[in-house]
Amino acid sequence: MKKFLILFALIFAIAPMTLRAQGNHEYEPLEEKTINYKDWTFNDLKENKPVNLRSFVQGKKLVLVVYFAPWCPNWRNEAPGAAALYEKYKDKGLAVIGVSEYGTRADSLAFFGTDGPPYMVVSESESRDDKEKTTHFTYRKASGDLRRWGSPYNVFLEPAKLNKSGDVLTEKAWVVNGELIEADVEKFVREHLGLDKPAATKTSDFKLVTDRDKLMQATKASDPTQCSPAPSPASTSSKKQ
Repeated sequence: MKKFLILFALIFAIAPMTLRAQGNHEYEPLEEKTINYKDWTFNDLKENKPVNLRSFVQGKKLVLVVYFAPWCPNWRNEAPGAAALYEKYKDKGLAVIGVSEYGTRADSLAFFGTDGPPYMVVSESESRDDKEKTTHFTYRKASGDLRRWGSPYNVFLEPAKLNKSGDVLTEKAWVVNGELIEADVEKFVREHLGLDKPAATKTSDFKLVTDRDKLMQATKASDPTQCSPAPSPASTSSKKQ
C-alpha cells in the first residue's frame, strides 16, 4: 500500500509537467519563488565589458533576466517572444537582459545574427562542464526547476523593491522555470508597469499565446531531456547529451 501511494504521488507530480511539455515546448507558469537572487557582474557579448546588474536596473520599472543556452531549441522557441515583449514595452519601463550559459560567446553572437541582440546580453559560462558551478544552476535548484539544462529560465525583478546594498538583491522574485506563456506574462508586465490591460479585441504585432487552448492543441510530448544539442555528423551514433 505504501509503495502504491508513493507511485501515485510521483505520477501526480509529473503529470502537470508532462502536460506543459507539449509540442517541443516547455511552457511554465509565472510564480513567485524564494531564490535569494544576488547582484552580479558579467561581461557583455558585444564589447566584452563588465555589466553590473544593480547598476543596469536603475531607472527601470521592471527587468526580465533571461538565462539561455544558445544551442537550446526551447530558447529558440522563446527568443522571438522575449524580443517582441521588449520592443513593445521598453519605452514604458521594461528592460531585458540575457545571460548566456553553456555555450561560447561566439555561439551566442551567432545566434542573434549580424544585427546582434536586441537587448543587453552578457555571458556567465561558456562550457557545459560548468553547469553546476553557475549562479543559474543555484537559482534553478532553489525554484524547483528539474530540467537538465534549464534553458530558458526567466527571472523578473522589480527595481524599486530591490535591496539597496548587500549581495542579495531580493529574497523573492517572479520566476518562470521554462518558456514564457506570453499572454500571462504580458498581463503581468502591464500590471507592473502601471498600464491598463490590453483590450481583448485589440490586435498588434505582438502575438499572444492563448494559454490553455494552445497548450492543449499540442499532441506530441517533447523530449524530456530537453535542450540537448544536436550531435555532429561524426558522432550521430553517440548517446544524446
